[in-house]
Amino acid sequence: MEYVILIIVIAVLAVVTGGWLLFVRPRRGRGATAAPGQPPAAPQAPPPAPSGGGEEAATAATQAPAPATATGVLDLERPPPSAGRMVRLRARLARSQSGLGSALLGLLSRDRLDDETWDEIEEVLITADVGVAPARLMVDDLRTKVKVLGVRGPAEVRGLLRAELLGQLGEDTDRSLRTAPHGGLPAVVLMVGVNGTGKTTTCGKLARALIGDGHTVLLGAADTFRAAAADQLQTWGERVGAQTVRADREGADPASVAFEAVSEGIEQGVDVVVVDTAGRLHTKVGLMDELGKVKRVVEKKTPVDEVLLVLDATTGQNGLRQARVFAEVVDVTGVVLTKLDGTAKGGIVIAVQRELGVPVKLVGLGEGPDDLAPFDPGAFVDAILG
Repeated sequence: MEYVILIIVIAVLAVVTGGWLLFVRPRRGRGATAAPGQPPAAPQAPPPAPSGGGEEAATAATQAPAPATATGVLDLERPPPSAGRMVRLRARLARSQSGLGSALLGLLSRDRLDDETWDEIEEVLITADVGVAPARLMVDDLRTKVKVLGVRGPAEVRGLLRAELLGQLGEDTDRSLRTAPHGGLPAVVLMVGVNGTGKTTTCGKLARALIGDGHTVLLGAADTFRAAAADQLQTWGERVGAQTVRADREGADPASVAFEAVSEGIEQGVDVVVVDTAGRLHTKVGLMDELGKVKRVVEKKTPVDEVLLVLDATTGQNGLRQARVFAEVVDVTGVVLTKLDGTAKGGIVIAVQRELGVPVKLVGLGEGPDDLAPFDPGAFVDAILG
């Protein structure tokens, strides 16, 4: 009887122990199988490796990688090519500039062009921010041509005015952006300007345009005084798959960030590195000197191919004063005029080119992501004349 009771006790213990192993142990084991009808549990990721000191860690902290697309984390946008954008956006220019064209055509079409009429024409040009000296030059040219040719018909007057405006704008001027890689190095575009001109936005739009044209682009957020600027630039880059190199703290040395961006661009073999600099007052000598330092430091790695000065077209003659100071600090190679669709003073295009001796290469014609266009003198004049 005692043996029977012992056997029963052992059997009960075996059942209890087996049940515990069946229901408890699989839940704790690494290779536990899922319950019927449930997906297998994802393996736990290993803990992150401790970050070490030194240059590699600092570099990693400043690089914001472009979003992965193979897994569909973020659908990248496909920007349209930049060719023909200004022609497509001409209607926006016409809405703001047609007043200038109609005023000039009306005055030139008068039966009698006396001194008073020519003074009115000059006044219209000056009011449109053409500038005093260019306005007088245009009036003198027009007076001579009208006297020699004796033009009076609307079509003749329009053709005469169109030719004069194109001549002042420099129809044959080379306005191409130097964005082709050279000698195994990427082209470097440095964007400069004062606060509020839309400089960071212009960097983002330029990156979109370049990618739409088939280039690979890396962005450098060297505006380290505003964290929002780096965030904004990174957002622009993420939309089109462009990596952004930025500082890991606010107030870092802008020159070092620009240098790191160019170094990373060389390592990755991208076509173009676009560097956004901090907006600075043209009256602040220290800030302007710092901008010169950014350019010098970058050029220790590779030449700067383009220095684009971003000007707000609505600021008129004040923008020219800003332009003069920037041109003294860095060799400006081209001008970007933003908000050109928001002003009736399109003559600023003529004035700024005459002041700096460099062409307007890009114009902003709206707030949309693809509203940055290569400047086309013909489309611009046609928009003015209607």
